[in-house]
Amino acid sequence: MHPARPPEQRSPREAGFTLIEAIVTMTVLAIVGGMIAVFLRTPIDAYTDTARRADLTDTADTALRRFDREIRTALPNSIRSAASGGVLYLEFLQTTGAGRYRIAATSPGVGNPLDFTAADTSFDILGSVPSVPGGAFLVVMNLGAGSGADAYAGDNRSTIASLSGSTLSFASFLFPFDSPAHRFFVVDTPVTYACNPAAGTLTRISGYTIAASQPTPPASGTVTLVADKVSACNFTYDAIASRTGMVSASLTLPSGGESVRLFRQVAVSNAP
Repeated sequence: MHPARPPEQRSPREAGFTLIEAIVTMTVLAIVGGMIAVFLRTPIDAYTDTARRADLTDTADTALRRFDREIRTALPNSIRSAASGGVLYLEFLQTTGAGRYRIAATSPGVGNPLDFTAADTSFDILGSVPSVPGGAFLVVMNLGAGSGADAYAGDNRSTIASLSGSTLSFASFLFPFDSPAHRFFVVDTPVTYACNPAAGTLTRISGYTIAASQPTPPASGTVTLVADKVSACNFTYDAIASRTGMVSASLTLPSGGESVRLFRQVAVSNAP
């Protein structure tokens, strides 16, 4: 009889796997891993596609929201669009506020009304006082190109000198028309949105000189990138009525063999 081996002693075979067993195990694991990958690929691809579309949509939506917000500050009848060299341009005069001017004295020698019979330099603001940044312009009764009251041409635009209390002072000027609502506007800067599909960019340009003819592009100013990877876009402006206009904007962004296109319409007031 042979003595029993201690429990801690094992034969070489009992000490581990053989090479064949290891190969079989790896083969089985590879097959199982491949099966898992097949089942997981579809949801992973779907997640990736959804994330890409969400990113494209967010980029386009952010750009159009900014455009929407700014176009609502446009001076009435100042929106104009043009195309040059495959680039689309939409320009407007951005306002920081508006108010009502005094049209007549409360009694002889009391009050400072805006004079429409001779050049004037100041008037009293009735009601709330708007924000007046440095270098801003005063515009009264803007009617657009060819009307004799076009802010781009300088027909009804004067440089604001100062604001003291409720008295607004400006460079001596004779405004051609009185506003039916006796309203004035404070114009800060011209703004241009330029879409260049060839370069794949949507940019915002501001702080350049106001010109009678629309610059395409503005010769100077601060350029800000609003969106990149743009493959197509469109800007249109329609004056629906004498007091209302409609701005339409679309933006297309591609990625991964697909694209997202967003469209937005903004109603603007043209009441001077």
